[in-house]
Amino acid sequence: LPHLNSRRMGHYSVQQNNAPSSKDFISVSSLFVFQDSLGELAMDDYWKEVENISCSGGGDGGGTGKGESGGEVQEDDQQKVPEEGESEEAWLAEAGLTGLFDDSAVFLSTLTRAQAAAVERRVVSLQTLKRRNRQHAPDVRDIFRAPETHAPTKACRTGWAESRLKRQSETESEWNDKLSFSEQALDYKEHSQRLTIVSSPKPLHSPDDKLPNFKLIQDKTGQTRIGDLSSLDMKKVRRLVLIEMTALFDTCGIDPKSHKAVKVKAKESGLFGVPLATLLDQDQRRLPGTRVPLILQRLISHIEEEGLNTEGLLRIPGAATRVKSVCQDLESGFYEGVFPWQQLKQHDAASLLKKFIRDLPHPLLTVKYLNAFIAVDKLPTRKQQLHALNLLVLLLPETNRDTLKVLVEFFQRVIDRQAQNKMTLNNVSVVMAPNMFMFKGYRSKVTGQQEISMATSTANIVRQLIRYQRLLWTIPKFILTQVRQQNTENQQKLNREGAVRKLLKKIAIDRPTEKAVNEVRAGSVGFIRVQAPQFNKVSMAVQLTEELQAADVLTRFLSQERSVPVKRENLCLYEIGGNLKERCLNEATYMKDLFQLNPAAEWVIKTVQR
Repeated sequence: LPHLNSRRMGHYSVQQNNAPSSKDFISVSSLFVFQDSLGELAMDDYWKEVENISCSGGGDGGGTGKGESGGEVQEDDQQKVPEEGESEEAWLAEAGLTGLFDDSAVFLSTLTRAQAAAVERRVVSLQTLKRRNRQHAPDVRDIFRAPETHAPTKACRTGWAESRLKRQSETESEWNDKLSFSEQALDYKEHSQRLTIVSSPKPLHSPDDKLPNFKLIQDKTGQTRIGDLSSLDMKKVRRLVLIEMTALFDTCGIDPKSHKAVKVKAKESGLFGVPLATLLDQDQRRLPGTRVPLILQRLISHIEEEGLNTEGLLRIPGAATRVKSVCQDLESGFYEGVFPWQQLKQHDAASLLKKFIRDLPHPLLTVKYLNAFIAVDKLPTRKQQLHALNLLVLLLPETNRDTLKVLVEFFQRVIDRQAQNKMTLNNVSVVMAPNMFMFKGYRSKVTGQQEISMATSTANIVRQLIRYQRLLWTIPKFILTQVRQQNTENQQKLNREGAVRKLLKKIAIDRPTEKAVNEVRAGSVGFIRVQAPQFNKVSMAVQLTEELQAADVLTRFLSQERSVPVKRENLCLYEIGGNLKERCLNEATYMKDLFQLNPAAEWVIKTVQR
């Protein structure tokens, strides 16, 4: 690829002819370290994939045309730079702080110092703009009590640049999600300012098996995965995650420059080039409960049925004319069930899978958070990068997040067969990065230098999404703790206002039942009452011991109720009420510890709601 190689060499010569700034140092140093870790051959695969995308007519925009099935499609600008003050207002609204000056005292009281500082910055910025326009707004000092602000210094940013060169050698293996990620970054930053910067670090190799193996510190109250919480609690989680993610980037002096998605005229039916929400809506009419597009599921299952051992899977493209023809046949015959899947070749199926991703009217990682994903690579340590990715995964819309999860799980299964298909973690990452990050109309907006920087950054992000997916699809402990605090504060507020007292008076008309009295007594002497109304089980008394886990409760229930028409893996013990609305418990949860954390909860066995 002479033209691509010359493009990259042109970038290097520019850097050589000009004295590098600290920003240039970050860009250039990370480029060479990352290429060294991925390997030149692997990065060549990235540029080959970009050329394949260009040759197939995808990824570079170019006006309005017809879709594969003949529908009108507009490939116009898909992101808009927010106007002055618009981003601050949108951020506060998304964080649920539009009424910041009225009824958000409970929410604000649960924030950490870094989170409060992130909110304060947006409020101060918005107030400044409003004063400029002669609009009155309450003083920010009326909201916050002397919050600590930590503006990044140039010296500190230079120190972070140096530390980026050492991140592959990090020996830390513990993943501590009990302490706020932004607070950990703040501690790291303050510690770095006290250290002497180490000069001339040696290039470090980081093959697949040398990425740090982060071990989640086990908490006795149980790990919480995405999907374990009720929608009401998840709404609180998302608000907190947005503030935490912003605080993390603020602490590191990074502005992801969020863009606003604009409406794009897209196909209203079909398979390729259809918005995810539209595609899922038409799929759910055929198969209720569908969470991931059926065409994507079918392409993945076809590739796996035909075998994952095909050499160069995902890397070697299918024949362009044949892929285009197959795409048209799928559009017309997929839902009717007449498409001849047995004739679809492996490389063609893989090309169709990549086409599906990059033809989405808006990128899978969303216009709003795409720049934040790209900016993750600027964070100084691998752990901070993973913290940011964890938060960004939680911020994605549910449909995008579910689809991304299915994809990274599939990529891992491809990598598991690398001895046969020659596709390592690095190979898969560099091939998939341009398909996930370069949506239509985007490449025409970036310079050659930006594109080269994106190549290393985006490949690194995809690499970590695949490698650390089990960590990234969990809800951090400290976020869940903040949700519990908010629920407790809100309950106490209701008590003070008398709403609960009125409700209790109404309930007091009926005398307490013997069942209620027994349940109170049971809790006071070290027992809990487990209910299973879905299976006609009134209640089951379980004694709390130091070693009792949720798995033990399920085992005891199944031993007593042998006629349960549900598999063990589809059952879950739920924590309901108290300081959480509802939570599906991990089987390794220690019940006594959780009972002490939420003594007012009810314990119910039912089928998993996912």
